[in-house]
Amino acid sequence: MDGTEAKDVAGGPGPGAAAPAGLRKPRGASRPAPPGEREDEEFRSLADRLAEEAGGQPAYERLITVRDPDELAAVLTRPGQPLWAREIAAFRLGLARDRRAFEALVLLLNHRDPARCVSAAYALARLGDPRTPRAAAALATNELRVAYALMPVRLLTELRAPESVPALITVLERRLTVGDPYWRVGVACAEGLGALGDPRARPVLEAARAHPRLAVAAATALRRLPSPGDGGLT
Repeated sequence: MDGTEAKDVAGGPGPGAAAPAGLRKPRGASRPAPPGEREDEEFRSLADRLAEEAGGQPAYERLITVRDPDELAAVLTRPGQPLWAREIAAFRLGLARDRRAFEALVLLLNHRDPARCVSAAYALARLGDPRTPRAAAALATNELRVAYALMPVRLLTELRAPESVPALITVLERRLTVGDPYWRVGVACAEGLGALGDPRARPVLEAARAHPRLAVAAATALRRLPSPGDGGLT
């Protein structure tokens, strides 16, 4: 990428120019803070990981430090932007609770690169968009993408939304097949159901105890559920 292209990655509306309506900051969205103002290990991890991917392009430093949310949002809609640039923009907007990051973060949540999934889940948990639980549940329960369901499952646990328990139960039930290769997703479901403490999870957790790779997580989760007849959540 030459200097002109790098400038275009980070460039937003020029001085005095009005941002397009679809890129204006929603009411209540925060101004993204540069990394020096935030003790945020996840942000530093993302910045370090993507610095190598960006290969020293000037646009990288611009996206890491720019404070204009409209400039970050423009990266998500302008054609031809590299994935690393879109990830930085979406992550920073997510931390700022700017809902323009939602679609990009959901796509990254189901990416084949686990590091991208982790960063997207972290940002989505802080975005505060009411669409997030439904999107995470859809990704977690999509059996065609079960290989990438680990972070959607963990995000559902963190969100503690109405969609969380039914989705985790569904995914764990599917992992009870003998020889299922996605047992780590099943372990995450069992751990999540234990953390959520919903008695509806008891039958599937009881069944999971019969599976060697799920047994420990299921037994631990069962101990965290309310006793039968209590009718409450832990």
